[in-house]
Amino acid sequence: MANEAHPCPCDIGHKMEYGGMGREVQVEHIKAYVTRSPVDAGKAVIVIQDIFGWEMPNTRYMADMISGNGYTEVDAVLRYLKQQCHAQKIGVVGFCWGGVAVHHVMMKYPEFRAGVSVYGIVKDSDDVHSLKNPTLFIFAENDAVIPLDQVSSLTQKLKEHCKVEYQIKTFSGQTHGFVHRKREDCSPEDKPYIDEARRNLLEWLSKYV
Repeated sequence: MANEAHPCPCDIGHKMEYGGMGREVQVEHIKAYVTRSPVDAGKAVIVIQDIFGWEMPNTRYMADMISGNGYTEVDAVLRYLKQQCHAQKIGVVGFCWGGVAVHHVMMKYPEFRAGVSVYGIVKDSDDVHSLKNPTLFIFAENDAVIPLDQVSSLTQKLKEHCKVEYQIKTFSGQTHGFVHRKREDCSPEDKPYIDEARRNLLEWLSKYV
């Protein structure tokens, strides 16, 4: 793994030693990781992984964290969530590459009650503002992948044209991957930002899903 002294895009932080609280399932032609809330609240969140794939322990850790707050997560299709998990309200969260996917689905599928895009690269297109439902965007100030001018451009387009609730948060001094690729105990300086970003993610889902 790269370290903070020699950052490499999409390879920042630590690979967690984490087995997971859920299970692997086959959803049609897709393999997925499913973790269920202890309470059946009729809600679900799809977690879209980063470039390292759905088996990455860090992603499973985030999925389990969300499920512990009343949601079911699975990187799979809406049909599976509705039929097998009996989900009536569905949200979506994505990291890095998955953050790009979240932005895309939030512009295309009104079935998603809310989305959280975590350091997803901003597309240079005219329709980035056309969100169907509330979306939270989380960025890092020192992201080598996403320049701040891209974040500023997105902010301006959403401010001028977006018709639904949205929020953009940029975390001071942080790098790409800080929300799910760093351990909470990595450094005293980083911990408050990691905790705040994860709390913001959960609060957004709680409010809209």
